[in-house]
This record gives sequence, structure tokens and C-alpha cells, in this order.
Amino acid sequence: MRGLFRSSGQWWRGAIILIALWSIAAWTTTPDVEADVAARSVAALKSTVLDKARLTPVGRDIVFSADAFSEEGRRSAVAAVEAVPGVRLVVDQTRLVPQATPFVWSIERDVVRVTLAGSAPLPASRARLADAARAELAGVEVADRMTLARGAPTRFDAAALLLVDQIGKLKEGKITLSDTKVSLAGMARDLGGREAIGAALRNLPEGYAVAANDIKAPPYVFQANKDPVASTLTLTGYVPDNNVHAALAAAAGRKFFSEKVVDQLKASIGAPQGFAGAVAPALGALSRLSTGTLVVSDREVRLSGDALFEAAVSQIRSELNKDMPQGWTVKAELSVKPAASPVDASVCQQLFDDLLGKSTVRFESASATIDKDSAGLLDRLIETAMRCPGASIEVAGHTDSDGEAGFNQALSEKRARAVVDYMVRAGLTPERFQAFGYGSRIPLAGNDSDAGKAKNRRIDFVIR
Repeated sequence: MRGLFRSSGQWWRGAIILIALWSIAAWTTTPDVEADVAARSVAALKSTVLDKARLTPVGRDIVFSADAFSEEGRRSAVAAVEAVPGVRLVVDQTRLVPQATPFVWSIERDVVRVTLAGSAPLPASRARLADAARAELAGVEVADRMTLARGAPTRFDAAALLLVDQIGKLKEGKITLSDTKVSLAGMARDLGGREAIGAALRNLPEGYAVAANDIKAPPYVFQANKDPVASTLTLTGYVPDNNVHAALAAAAGRKFFSEKVVDQLKASIGAPQGFAGAVAPALGALSRLSTGTLVVSDREVRLSGDALFEAAVSQIRSELNKDMPQGWTVKAELSVKPAASPVDASVCQQLFDDLLGKSTVRFESASATIDKDSAGLLDRLIETAMRCPGASIEVAGHTDSDGEAGFNQALSEKRARAVVDYMVRAGLTPERFQAFGYGSRIPLAGNDSDAGKAKNRRIDFVIR
């Protein structure tokens, strides 16, 4: 009996050993079990669309949290995890992403970045929009501040991607999509950008419409800078089309007889009404300045620089205002160039000859009306006459041989008188001048060609 008691009293030693072995086995196999059920659960969700999905294994149980985009999708995801072999229990902590009413999405551009904000319907949509913005604006920072929400209208991705394509046409601005209504505000990057955006929006998906389009066009700017040091006239900015471009370039060549015209103009839509009718006389006003700048912005003409003599300032202002199309304004900030030093008669004659060797005083056909293209040349002839105040000056008119000799004689006299009158209005004393007409009697070239006839139609200045 004592031996039996002693033997049966040791049973607990074996139990302890068994418990220890079971604990070691459980401790070493549980991580493998959890990893297995977790991997199987992740694989089961591979074809589902969720956000912030998280699977946490606890033994053979799975704590499942995620944001789903529909109730059907949420239930399907939970059922997929529950069906995973080896999973005993799914602790369901899933939920639906918030509903957005209205469903608002926007893209905004400022001087440093592009910002995507508002709601996107799916993670793939959000990534697609951000990637499209980066591709459209390579090198520009893109800030993704979109959140996920339910409630997007049908064909949302197609509409939003079309709007992303338009952000590159903006210098700054914002495009907003609220349900199916599009609103735009801001400044187009280039002339024609506003029109290009409007054309693109006609391709919005069916059911979408533009509620407001407040995109503004940048100023339509034409600029001309006269540099006497470099003897250049530089034209920059925009013109409406190639025909206007050619006409203005030709006019500049006639008006600026001693400057090289550097033409950097570009054709673009968006010109204000009356553009060509305003720029042509404005170039004429600039041609009368010693140095100056002309800026035509929308319907405003701004002219600044130095006139060659005092009377020219009021003349330029008056004539420029008179020549402007209706609705245009003029701002002329003009001063007077310091008077050049006096010269003797022989130098004065050389100065006249140099000027008239570069250009000639033009008149309307068969008329004594001075062509406005000659205003710049006449102002320089006046400045020269002011440098030799004691000299008497003969103004001689000449014609080609076309027409009747008596008519040509009378026309040459009238043209010479018109030039003298112009110079007297500038402040020169009439006693200094004599006007003579020689008709076609003193040609410089043969009258058998247009080029020769053009040389013979002239005004000469002779110091007496």
C-alpha cells in the first residue's frame, strides 16, 4: 500500500510536464497560424476596392477594419474574409466612406503650385487625377489634398480629367466641379487661352454643363521701343493676323526712316476692336520723338519719350487723341529733348542733305496734303532749322514728268508752301523761308521708271 500511494502521489509531476509541452507548442505555433490566416485573408481581398484596409489576426480570429465605397462592397469584403479557410471569427469594424452632398472637386493654380482638393470617388480616381496634373504641368509642384467620398456623378473621372487638361492654359485660377456643374475663374496664360478652354469644355461628358466661366484673357499688348543709340525700332507683342502684321511693319518702315526695324511681333486672336486703326497713328506719334516707348494695352495707348521741340508736344497729344478710334484712350507722358548746339550754315546744309538722303517728304497723290508718314522726317528738319537760326532757307518742290507741265508747276509750288506752313506752325519765323516750285524741270533721275519718278518727286532744303 505505501508503495502504491507513493507511486500515485507523483501524478502531478507528469501533468506539469504535459502542460509545459502544450504551452511551448502553442507559443511556437500561434504566430504561424496568425500569419497564415492573415495572408489568406489579404489574398481574399485582392479583387475588392477598399481604403485604409487593416487585418489584425488574433489566433484564428481576424479583426477587420476598412473604408468601403458601397454597402454591397463592404458586405462582400467581410464575407470574403469569413470564407477564408482557417478563420474562426471575423470582428467586423468596416464602415462606409462619407457621403458628399454636393460632390465637389477642384483644381487650383497659383504662382507656385497646383492644388487638387475636394472629393474623389475611388483611390484609383484620386491617383489618376494627381498623375494627370503632374503630366500636364511638368516641373510644377502638385499638392494632393483630395479626400475620398461617395456620391460622385456618373462619368466623374472623364469630366475631371478634361478639367485637369485645362489648368495648363491658366496663369492662375480655379476650376470647380460641383456634381455636374463646372465653374471657372482666373487669368489665361496666353492670348487665345480663354477661347481654347471654352472650346475644350464643349467636350464635357453628357449631362455636364458650364455654370460659370470667368476666365479672363491677359492684356493684348503691342509695344514699340525707339532706341536712338542703337538706331533701332523694336516691335514686340501681338497683332491680330498676318495681314495686319505686314501693314504695320510696312508703316513702321515708312515712318521710321533712319531706324532699323526689329520685328518680333506674333499673330494672336483677342485684339480689341479698332486695333490697327489705333496702332498706326500711335507709331506715327512715336516717330516724332527723339527717344520713346509706345505701349498699346487693350484699348489704351501709352506714349512716353522726348519730343524734338516744344511745340511738338501739344501737336502730338492733340493729333493722337483725334486719330484714336472710338472707345480708345491716350496717355502721353512727353518731355522735350534738350536743344542741340547751334551750327553754321554749311553744317546746317549738310544736316538737311543727310536727312533728305534717307527719306523724302511724301504727299497724297496729286495733292499738296502732307502724308502723315512724313511727320517724323519733318520734325527732324524743323530741329535742324532751329540749330541755324540766322540762316535763310529755300524750300523747293519738284515733281516727276507725268501730267501737264502747268499742273506740275503749280503742284510743286503748293507742296513747297505746305512744308513751309508746317514749319512755321512749329514756331519758326516765316521770314526765314521762301517756297519755290520747279515742276519737273530739275530731275534727279530718268522719268522712264517708277523708281526714277519717285526720286524726282521731292522737297529740297537749300541754305541761302
